[in-house]
Amino acid sequence: MSAKTKRVIPGTTIFDGDMARKGYALNKMCFSFNSERNRQEFLKDPAAYCDKFSLNDEQKKAVLSLQVLDMLAAGGNAYFIAKLGGIYKLDMQDVGAQQTGMTKEEFQAKLVAAGRD
Repeated sequence: MSAKTKRVIPGTTIFDGDMARKGYALNKMCFSFNSERNRQEFLKDPAAYCDKFSLNDEQKKAVLSLQVLDMLAAGGNAYFIAKLGGIYKLDMQDVGAQQTGMTKEEFQAKLVAAGRD
């Protein structure tokens, strides 16, 4: 029996079973944001809320710094992370700016320019 090889897409974090296990605590915490009461509790003390869900140091640092790419690398699932982004009113352009290393304004200008081509 051969070992299963993982699919690699350069520049992309593949969310597979290993990443799901790695990010379980982070995703569980983000799922809790379906409740307004939990969103308010998080905003009062984000670090304590991360501790409540036993996030590891990598996950906690990513959450507290709002670095979406770091959250994905820490096992975060984009759909659950979006719940956290919603608390801070982050939109897809904020995420796109992070992914491209641009400011949001630069990213928006890039989108507008691409639409003219």
